[in-house]
Amino acid sequence: MIPLEQIEAAAEMIRQGRLVAFPTETVYGLGANALNAAAVARIYEAKGRPAQSPLIVHVASVEMAREVAAAWPQAAGTLAGRYWPGPLTLVLPKRPAVPDIVTAGLGTVGIRVPAHPVALELIRLAGVPIAAPSANRFSGLSPTTAEHVRESLGDAVDLILDGGATDVGIESTVLSLAGPRPVLMRPGMVSRREIEELVGPIEIAAAAGDGPHAAPGMHRKHYSPRTRLLLVEGGAVPERGTGAYAGMGGEPAGPVARLVRMPRDPAGYAAALYETLHRLDREGLDWIAVERPPEGPEWAAILDRLERAAG
Repeated sequence: MIPLEQIEAAAEMIRQGRLVAFPTETVYGLGANALNAAAVARIYEAKGRPAQSPLIVHVASVEMAREVAAAWPQAAGTLAGRYWPGPLTLVLPKRPAVPDIVTAGLGTVGIRVPAHPVALELIRLAGVPIAAPSANRFSGLSPTTAEHVRESLGDAVDLILDGGATDVGIESTVLSLAGPRPVLMRPGMVSRREIEELVGPIEIAAAAGDGPHAAPGMHRKHYSPRTRLLLVEGGAVPERGTGAYAGMGGEPAGPVARLVRMPRDPAGYAAALYETLHRLDREGLDWIAVERPPEGPEWAAILDRLERAAG
């Protein structure tokens, strides 16, 4: 566990408008005071993130969430009661105190309560909501360890809180409650089926256009290693170059330099995905071929990340 004194120092940095990378249960976040537009601008600069991609605001409680959101529909209370703290982001109308830079100029804001003791203590001690996308260069592999953050951002971060490897391993589910019906903006490990069991039918967001995106993670090319990633079936691998094959059981149809067996359960696969890709990305390979996972609803978030990584 990180010493309390270090988290207190990080909280002071947040209040001063500086950047702190911290662990959540999903991936490491690059945090700044969500109510300080200049501090949030530093996030975009450090990541090389386009302005049309909004940020998620992390809070420590439902009470803090309602200080950020201008409306709190019944579905928000139901879902927060079931999944907060946890990997579910709710998009709601925002209060004027939230700067436009956080929301890509939109009137809505994504909010969640992270299920990690370090993240929660950091928010409580800072006393402000913390805007935090993943702590890496934009469109690259998300970080699930502090070392991944250092490799990607270097000295662009004022402090990294090292809480070890993350548990969930991929980004949160994002659900918009800002319209007449709930809309799934990004799949995550809280599945569409689980959400519908609580709030009824939900819609699926259309592909993002050139304007401001209604939620993070909607770019076509995203979550990508530097090495070319291929999403394959039947063991197909390129005939040329040196590569790796990652799958749950199938054999590659050609020679590979690395063979990686992925967990067969969705939760285990998600927790291992980015760490595996980070490791393979360091090996100087020409390509990484990943066996396409099953199509079931519990695999939707993993398939989304792999399809965007393959671009």
